Amino acid sequence: MGNAQSSDPEIPVKAIDQCLPQTQCTRCGYPRCRDYASAIARGETDINRCPPGGDTTISRLATLLNRPVQPLDPECGEHQPRVLARIIEPQCIGCTLCIQACPVDAIIGRSKRMHTVLDLLCTGCELCLPACPVDCIELVPDKVHRGGNADAWPEYEKAETQIARRNTILRLRRLARRKRERAIAKRAKSMNQGERIRADIRAAVQRVKQKRGNP
Repeated sequence: MGNAQSSDPEIPVKAIDQCLPQTQCTRCGYPRCRDYASAIARGETDINRCPPGGDTTISRLATLLNRPVQPLDPECGEHQPRVLARIIEPQCIGCTLCIQACPVDAIIGRSKRMHTVLDLLCTGCELCLPACPVDCIELVPDKVHRGGNADAWPEYEKAETQIARRNTILRLRRLARRKRERAIAKRAKSMNQGERIRADIRAAVQRVKQKRGNP
């Protein structure tokens, strides 16, 4: 991942994370923006691996971390105009795989029912495309988001990045909670099965005793 440099330990991960556009696209090689920010803080990776943020993000990170500006790493892709995912609804089979793939909860719908993308929440990460088994998701130019301001990027509003970050955190918490609940249910089921086995053994022993005339 290039020649990473050690970061100033006084600069928190949060400050680095706030320089990222929060698309959660994984193109940097990490599962979400916060993980990339953590890797930068540890000096494990470079500051030039965010195609959505492009030169603006690289410049902000370079200023924050007192590093030289670098060109975007071509291994991660190119900086492109923003896009939105759009479900071709008549072709949607309601498999929910795109919902599971979306890192910011921008897709809604029920199993075996038509799904739709919430344009205002979509970051254009493209992670829903490979998840769709019937290829019914397309990318269209983003004409919804207004763009940034002096505190953010030309393509991103500060409030938008905050919402995307929040939705990602809430989704991860929800998934973790469901995982814990499934583990608890599995343990309870295992205990119930064990109790049934023990009860069957006790009943079998009692039947043997009865046959021997020794209740």
